[in-house]
Amino acid sequence: MNPSRTCLITGANSGIGRITALELAKKGFDIIMLARNLEKARPVRQEIKSVSKTGHVDLVWCDIASQSSVLQAAREITDRYDRLDVLVNNAGLYIEKEQYSPEGIELSFATNHLGPFLLTNMLLNLLRKGTNARIVTVSSEAHRWDGGFKMDELAKPRKYDGMKAYGASKLCNILFSKELADRLADDGITSNCLHPGVVKTNFGQNYSNLQGFVFNLMRPFFISPEKGAETSIYLASSPEVEKVTGLYFAKCKPKTPSAAAQSKYNATQLWALSESLTQLKNRLVVI
Repeated sequence: MNPSRTCLITGANSGIGRITALELAKKGFDIIMLARNLEKARPVRQEIKSVSKTGHVDLVWCDIASQSSVLQAAREITDRYDRLDVLVNNAGLYIEKEQYSPEGIELSFATNHLGPFLLTNMLLNLLRKGTNARIVTVSSEAHRWDGGFKMDELAKPRKYDGMKAYGASKLCNILFSKELADRLADDGITSNCLHPGVVKTNFGQNYSNLQGFVFNLMRPFFISPEKGAETSIYLASSPEVEKVTGLYFAKCKPKTPSAAAQSKYNATQLWALSESLTQLKNRLVVI
């Protein structure tokens, strides 16, 4: 392993993001943590530094739901680094009650898909300069809960349902990851996504509805964040998947996602919608 490989991880201050950062630091990666809560992230940065082979653990503030914040973080990273080898789109939220991002976009969709979409595209030039660069996106088996994929309701649903919104955003992760793999085929950058397993984190803990009750009932059977991070770590670092791209993984093995997640039509339509909602073409010109 080249000791100077650089990996950026969103949501690296807790859960599977933290474990992914810790384990990759042990393997000799320089780590860039992207985190919304710097108070919580600073002690985690020290923890990662203490096990890091290179001692390089950077921390950049970013609220992934806010496009202006994502652009600011991308500029900061572009100023500080001349290349990026791995990007792990890990940050994600389940939102019980309807909320909107600063740009007026439904918050699950804004956080779980549009933020990573914008960040990834803004960092592609750095990834092109990386060695055997990889993009890893954390999705979920919850992508099967989308309840009939309504592209025109992603940004502003007619009737909000937290589970459906979360499922739809996780479906978007797979469609984005696959479309990215196709678009980057000639750049030598791989793009894969994964289901981490049902992980024992704060997900669903404070929710009052039936789903929250069910989650709390099932919590003793959930896997640890250490177990949940295994597939992210594998896709970010294993030589076995160096040339593998465009797949959905679970337990470090390829898995077939839902029919909606395999649809090329859905993938191209979602890309066009995401480009429009993030004004991507104008922003790429600026950077």
